[in-house]
Amino acid sequence: MPQLRFHNSLTRREEAFTPLDASHVRLYVCGPTVYDLAHLGNARPVVVFDVLARLLRRLYPRVTYARNITDVDDKINARARETGQPIGAITSRTTADFHRDMAALNCLAPDVEPTATGHIAEMIALTEKLVARGHAYAAEGHVLFSVGSFADYGKLSGRNQDELLAGARVDVAPYKRDPGDFVLWKPSDAETPGWDSPWGRGRPGWHIECSAMSWKHLGETFDIHGGGHDLLFPHHENEVAQSRAAFGTAFMAHTWLHNGMLLVDGEKMSKSLGNFMTVQDVLARGPWAGEAFRLLLLRTHYRSALDFTLAALDECKAELDDFYAMLARPAPEAEAPAAMVEWVLEPLHDDLNTPLALARLRDLRTLENVASVGGSPAAVHARTPAPWDPAPGEARAAILDAAQVLGLPLHDAAAWRQGGGDAEVEAAIAARLAARAAKNWAEADRIRDDLKAQGIILEDGAGGTTWRRA
Repeated sequence: MPQLRFHNSLTRREEAFTPLDASHVRLYVCGPTVYDLAHLGNARPVVVFDVLARLLRRLYPRVTYARNITDVDDKINARARETGQPIGAITSRTTADFHRDMAALNCLAPDVEPTATGHIAEMIALTEKLVARGHAYAAEGHVLFSVGSFADYGKLSGRNQDELLAGARVDVAPYKRDPGDFVLWKPSDAETPGWDSPWGRGRPGWHIECSAMSWKHLGETFDIHGGGHDLLFPHHENEVAQSRAAFGTAFMAHTWLHNGMLLVDGEKMSKSLGNFMTVQDVLARGPWAGEAFRLLLLRTHYRSALDFTLAALDECKAELDDFYAMLARPAPEAEAPAAMVEWVLEPLHDDLNTPLALARLRDLRTLENVASVGGSPAAVHARTPAPWDPAPGEARAAILDAAQVLGLPLHDAAAWRQGGGDAEVEAAIAARLAARAAKNWAEADRIRDDLKAQGIILEDGAGGTTWRRA
């Protein structure tokens, strides 16, 4: 089995990955707070950890991937007050929107998708453990975690006490023993969702939710915890403190992975800047947009900042056009050579290096294009490091196999073509072929030029004429 290596945020270095149980790898990723449509930044961790889960499933006999839904939160309560809609209506609709949007990016559903409201009992039980062990205290209907009781607080984020207080944007409250103490449970008024507890009717704090849900479905300790870099502090730092303090463990998750920020046109996405975009905004650009956006996310290493632009999205569509043009050509049936597939996927074993894996996928496409027309791979090897001389169809089969791990569907080429006008395009191509057969070159050229003016590019090859949209 190939050795996986990941950059562990906890140790701030790249490490070999060894699962706690080689027969069962456990992964937890923070999911959405369901009060509004998913924006582009929300999509990045979903795609990143979808690739990770696909890779882990290829290597290990059992993987449990848990990703939560936060459906009790003050942002949700505020949206309900603003709109006059019931909270349940907002969360159920937004959850469905999230599922639909992520499916359009070809993200598989997690194995477990716990909801916060479905785990209130576990949150109360975990809070009771923390109180009993002297790590939390009740005050004026609140229960707060005492950061001073946990010596390793700040270890995950690498912050000192002053930085911790500044980064947490702490609420100054008279019932806190220390300004950095954070809420595990808080009281609810009659208009706010609440549950009975030993401390009165109330609701959980945000941080305790993920500690409780990961404990319920993955155990007191597990292999990998993932999420966006913006969650590193205070959310993930607080999760670690709660879970370790409650169970007396040396760690919560052995490996922590954090994806970088997504920018739009070089700036942080913000409604005030007018560059705020939802996933649905991207999907509305055409039936090709989901796969193209996924490719765009994978072209940048997950730990680096990613700059989304519409020009980059169009570049990704053009790149996928090239793959689909290759797939549209007739090719003999062939098995995917295992060594060729593993060569493409090898970079994923080194901290999910998706840009290099994509580069190798392109190399195989070039080799398949050459093999399909009977060309010599020697000329290709001068341009690409791909160490292969595949027979026609072999590289194509390897591309389709490896692309599944990256989550690029590469469906039948006909499914890629944008909706509408396909029959007319095929009819024009047939008319052009008839004109060529009759040696009416002027008419054939006219049809080709008319199609080009409509954004339809024709490609003539040994297997016939294929087309794509520019």
